[in-house]
Amino acid sequence: MAGEPQSDCLFCKIVAGEVPATIVRETETTVAFRDINPQAPTHVLVIPRAHYPDAASLAAGAPDIAADVLREAGQVAEQEKVDESGYRIVLNTGSGAGQTVFHAHAHVLGGRGLNWPPG
Repeated sequence: MAGEPQSDCLFCKIVAGEVPATIVRETETTVAFRDINPQAPTHVLVIPRAHYPDAASLAAGAPDIAADVLREAGQVAEQEKVDESGYRIVLNTGSGAGQTVFHAHAHVLGGRGLNWPPG
């Protein structure tokens, strides 16, 4: 069921404290932690505590939490000091777009030039 923790979900395990992660911010509805395979000097994932498989299901099922994820992405950028030089928020939806963990998450990338168009 959407919103409920999934026993086989890596990010649900991070939220529960069962899998270690380098947490940089936490709120009542979100957790932000460093990506273990960073693609930029700043690469932090912001996830909802509630389980939704992707950004579209999060937006449809809990738009208030989707807004929290985006708000926290901005707070992470400020905390990481990439807010003035520029940063990117990426939400991959589906394996064809590069999503590998099916728990909604936003990548906050910054600290280097980010070419356009991406990938």
